[in-house]
Amino acid sequence: MKRRQFLGLLGAAGITATLGTTAQAASGKSFDGYPDAKGVLFDSTRCIGCRKCEAGCNKVNKLPAPAKPFDDLKVLDTERRTDAKTYTVVNKYAGKKGPAFRKVQCNHCMEPACASVCFVRAFTKNPDGSVTYDASVCVGCRYCMVACPFNIPAYEYNDPLTPRVMKCTMCHEQIAKGELEAPGCVGACPKEALVYGKRKDLIEVARERIRRNPGRYQDHIYGEKEMGGTNWLYLSGEEFKSIGLREDLGTTSVPTMTSGALSVVPMVAALWPALLGGVWAMNKRKDKVAEEEQKAAVKAAKDEVKAEAAAKLAKELEKAEKDKAQAIEREVKRALEEAAAAKKDEEGA
Repeated sequence: MKRRQFLGLLGAAGITATLGTTAQAASGKSFDGYPDAKGVLFDSTRCIGCRKCEAGCNKVNKLPAPAKPFDDLKVLDTERRTDAKTYTVVNKYAGKKGPAFRKVQCNHCMEPACASVCFVRAFTKNPDGSVTYDASVCVGCRYCMVACPFNIPAYEYNDPLTPRVMKCTMCHEQIAKGELEAPGCVGACPKEALVYGKRKDLIEVARERIRRNPGRYQDHIYGEKEMGGTNWLYLSGEEFKSIGLREDLGTTSVPTMTSGALSVVPMVAALWPALLGGVWAMNKRKDKVAEEEQKAAVKAAKDEVKAEAAAKLAKELEKAEKDKAQAIEREVKRALEEAAAAKKDEEGA
């Protein structure tokens, strides 16, 4: 971890310890949602499983291309979930009336469990109904993944340096900038299985569809009350559990149920800087020891090389001196022999 990253996490945790959590229901009070919050109504009876919504989401969010192209409908034979590179998927189910399809994405809860357990305020419930995420303050604890009753947030496990928690944002940023009038998936749907608008209006639309076609729909709007309500609503001709939606959640939001437990979050957040500080200090100490050991090892290696070089040089010098002495001895012997031979020649003459 770089020092700048650590200080950023430390600051985020410190701020949280001072201000507390952002969970709307941490006080135990119910939250009825922002008055003009928007949402999406998904009508399973109109969905044909074409995966156009997946392609639209992928395009507007500039996500990596999938392993299999969007026109490959064989992927529908296996139930899928969203992941770090896929904000939405369509699954096929065997309904009593024939094949049924459901689009899976973040349901943008009115009282998000992910926001309630996040002590660094990485998740925000916006007035437009969306739930968004700020990676710059996330410490990677992944409590949001555990808390989500719909199993949506996904972690970038393949990024060892700056992993993020990834999920659908209801195209909050693109809509806020005026780049889109509705989420990318809504605009891509060819059968109008997705409708974007104010949540309260979507509920009326759903009720009217049920009233006009009672034999076509279950007499229930999934998400109107589940877990305190969500901004993503569902209509279905099949039982909701048969299209992969949980029917055991009740109508109480996660933050309301855990308000007592969440009261200790500021305490945990206050202790978090100390924990991170200890980890950082231990890592720094470990790095310092490793650096000192490396310097000592390098010095020892250099000294060993110098000693070996000196010994080799001494040996070479000794050999040179020996060779020099032998050469002198040979030259003296040869000179004496030549002198003796010359003297002999003179005497013979």
